[in-house]
Amino acid sequence: MAVPVTLPETRIHALLSNERRQATLDRLSRADDELSVSDLATFVAERESGTSPPPRDVRESVYCSLVQTHLPTLEESGVVVHDADAQTVRLAPHAEQLRVYQEVVTSFGVTWAELYRTVGIVGLCAVLGSLVGAPGLARVDPLLWTSLALVGFAAVSVYHLWSYRFSLLG
Repeated sequence: MAVPVTLPETRIHALLSNERRQATLDRLSRADDELSVSDLATFVAERESGTSPPPRDVRESVYCSLVQTHLPTLEESGVVVHDADAQTVRLAPHAEQLRVYQEVVTSFGVTWAELYRTVGIVGLCAVLGSLVGAPGLARVDPLLWTSLALVGFAAVSVYHLWSYRFSLLG
């Protein structure tokens, strides 16, 4: 079966339109290696039922829908590799294309996680640079750099909340 090199946006949206597929991709993206389909079904069932361990009927329902519908759909799109004999599943290289659609992105094209991480790293570098006497950075007291980093986090948080609220309104 030929796998597309780039998935069309409509296909990506179709893949992510189902909560079980979203949960599957979320769990696989945090796995170091392949997962058993049984463990994956348990994870999705726990998320759906809100209980751990999930009720048996919910886990069985999730397991059946994963094996019969969702894993084949994801595999046909080249997003996962499902070994039906070994009953294992792992992300395929094309799964990276879906990441930007799974995370909330700012209006200027980076994810909120990337924005917060950048503010944190820049603030940390400024404070450490000041403490070790780096040229330019050492002129400013480390407490001021720390305060500026906290103001940066506060500004990003306010912008995040503001943009989220307005996205809900319209």
